[in-house]
Amino acid sequence: MAAENYLQSEDQFLCSICLDVFTDPVTIPCGHNFCKNCITEHWNTNDQYLCPMCEEAFTTRPDLRVNTLFSEMLAQFRQSAQQKASSSSSSEQQVSKPGEVPCDVCTGTKLKVELGKTGAEIQQMIQKRRLKIQEVKHSVDLSEEDADREIAEGVQVFTSLKESVERGLNELINTIKEKQKTRETQAEAFIKELEQEISELMKRSTEVEQVLRTEDHLHLLQSVQSLNIQQPPPTKDWIKVSVHQSYEGTVVKAVTQLEETLSQEMKKLLEAELKRVQQYAVDVTLDPDTAHPNLILSDDGKQVYRGGGKKNLPDNPERFSLNRFVLGRQSFSSGRFYFEVQVKGKTKWDLGVARESIARKASIPLNPQYGNWTIWLRNGCEYKALDAPPVRLSLKSRPQKVGVFVNYEAGLVSFFDVDAADLIYSFTGCSFTEKLFPFFSPCKKEGGENSAPLIISPVNYIE
Repeated sequence: MAAENYLQSEDQFLCSICLDVFTDPVTIPCGHNFCKNCITEHWNTNDQYLCPMCEEAFTTRPDLRVNTLFSEMLAQFRQSAQQKASSSSSSEQQVSKPGEVPCDVCTGTKLKVELGKTGAEIQQMIQKRRLKIQEVKHSVDLSEEDADREIAEGVQVFTSLKESVERGLNELINTIKEKQKTRETQAEAFIKELEQEISELMKRSTEVEQVLRTEDHLHLLQSVQSLNIQQPPPTKDWIKVSVHQSYEGTVVKAVTQLEETLSQEMKKLLEAELKRVQQYAVDVTLDPDTAHPNLILSDDGKQVYRGGGKKNLPDNPERFSLNRFVLGRQSFSSGRFYFEVQVKGKTKWDLGVARESIARKASIPLNPQYGNWTIWLRNGCEYKALDAPPVRLSLKSRPQKVGVFVNYEAGLVSFFDVDAADLIYSFTGCSFTEKLFPFFSPCKKEGGENSAPLIISPVNYIE
């Protein structure tokens, strides 16, 4: 019974996240208690501020303060537990003297304690799995929301495209029909005019035949002079007149207009996509412990550029020794995150994300196989996605600010031209198993032309 009471008391002091005795217990607005670090990490890695126990949602992140009363109760519990453990150990020593056989009562008590511990461990396993069920259900709910939103946007976009195609087809058919109708009207006018001229010519022909049949030369002369039948009636020169209509280029023009419409719809879609990923903006700063000795970082950790010489810095394991790279301080092992980097004024740079195990002391290629997902600029105008194999990029304009978005679970890394609201490139189907870090390289100065720094910029997100 004592063991059961002890276990029951211990359950009251277990954090439902780490399933261990509370450390710095805090109480959130719904009344549930957690370790301060546990609930902090839980909210850092989730999109909403939910209670892990009752799933109550909070519109803003609650302030966390240690529950002093609960902490005092926890301290008393720990002290009592230590005293009970000490007393139990002393009793066992007295019962189990060398050469003596323990009594059934002592053995049964000890067995109950062991079974109690086993029961507690089982309860912890049950609670962990219940929390995992809650986590999975929450993920499914979020996924369903994302799916509904994507379907709605897809229906809207494709409905608009369908309407544009149908409208373009109708305009094409009407244009061809109008051209044909115009030619028919013109042809009818030509035919009418030609028939009128034929009628005049036939009339003159009859007159000429009548004059030719006369035997009276005086009458013949008078008729010729009075009717002027030697001259044909006035007519149009029909040699240069034709009814011709060319439809070449009509369909091409219609498709070109449709292409412009599609381009406009695509731009709207990309603007919406960029706006959506910007809501996952995180505050990124550069990690000086990873920076190559030739790189110079600003005091606020937001800028990096190539220095004039190699600084004398400790060669710690995290530092890049051969490649002139630097990582962000922040790491991500789940969820989605986004940050923006100003590349204005530069002719050469590397940018992306890298896994934690990326080689720091050896020269490595930029390639997903070596743990980095990056794009680069060379010679001021040559852009390339360093995929496997590399992909040369044809951009409409030179990006001045590049946005980097990662969806860890979806295996997606996307790069955006922020000002143009255009997608530069996406790595898809990636398999992430480690922490990911923002990755930067300002590259060489190139005689001063590439001296501008890479600058981590605040994200201008507007709902």
